[in-house]
Amino acid sequence: MQQIQNRDYKTNDSLSHQFMQSCLGKMTIALVAIIILLILAHVNIPGEEAMLAEMTDNIYQCIEANDSTKTDDIDDAVNNLANIFTTADSLPNKEVLESYEKFNELKYYRHAFYATTRLHNNLNPYGALAGVGFFGIVIPTVNYSDLLLRTGVMHKGYDQKIIKSTAPQNEDLGVNPDLGI
Repeated sequence: MQQIQNRDYKTNDSLSHQFMQSCLGKMTIALVAIIILLILAHVNIPGEEAMLAEMTDNIYQCIEANDSTKTDDIDDAVNNLANIFTTADSLPNKEVLESYEKFNELKYYRHAFYATTRLHNNLNPYGALAGVGFFGIVIPTVNYSDLLLRTGVMHKGYDQKIIKSTAPQNEDLGVNPDLGI
């Protein structure tokens, strides 16, 4: 600011520049930026077909990664991050794939600014979160422990107790052991 006289001040700043420097102006700019991001997020929500196809591929990759070695939570997180950018090389074992399709159901849910997929089965009747999609990107969150791939007999008859594993923990039982079931 330049002082012309004792009581009169003249500034070279325009009204728009003064508004942008004020707190109200900065809050208005931030609000407009947030509104634009929300509009873009709403417009770019992945569609149901694209999201289900991407999540099915991610689940196949999760099954494939757990085929030979069992993974923990950190391995699942790293695999899910890598699954965003990759596709499954091959389909999992046919028996595993059939049991996945028989016992699990993947459902799509659309929200205002994002979409989710949930994996429903007998272990998770309300559904375990399998993936989140926003801005056109599908981020998987599926864990191998969320999948129901095998079922078995819990008891032989109505009046009998639940069958507990009688197999020794550290011994090789061979190809087809008789466990008394």
